[in-house]
Amino acid sequence: MILISELCDISVDTLIHLDKELLEKITNEISGFLNKTEYPLQKIIVIDGVRYGFEPNLSKMAYGAYLDIAKFKDLQLNDDWLGVMNILYRPLKNKQGALYSIEPYKGWNEWDKDKFASVGMDIHFGGFFFFSRLYKELLKGILNYTKNQMGQYPSIKSILERSGENIVQLHNLQEKISSSLIK
Repeated sequence: MILISELCDISVDTLIHLDKELLEKITNEISGFLNKTEYPLQKIIVIDGVRYGFEPNLSKMAYGAYLDIAKFKDLQLNDDWLGVMNILYRPLKNKQGALYSIEPYKGWNEWDKDKFASVGMDIHFGGFFFFSRLYKELLKGILNYTKNQMGQYPSIKSILERSGENIVQLHNLQEKISSSLIK
């Protein structure tokens, strides 16, 4: 019920008085919407008549933009996400066919998070799931590379195993020291 209250901006007191069948219908609609993960990244969007483009080349993104995104602890669909969207989507400068350029990143002073609060969730989900898929692909690539390297160089496996054992030993030592200091 709290999820419905937050997403729909309806007080819990109001929701309590709704018909059970209606509440179930709303819950099913929201669940269907939230469980869909196939929202495409929309590279160009329009907000209040202004065309914005998604950062066209993340590997060439301005260092300041990267640092500002890195200030967020993790990517979640919360108030911080509006800031991330504000960094990644900037006004279009030029567009020719599928290619486009956006205005340079100007830092925190240019933030207008409210403009992204009015954008549809399909656009937010598209950006969010783009990074989610990218993250999963990177993890798979790292795992495959590590497995491949361990097969080629057996000593890496033993080093990683010993490293894991050392971490456990270090953790146990820290707990013993902490408990002896408390006594």
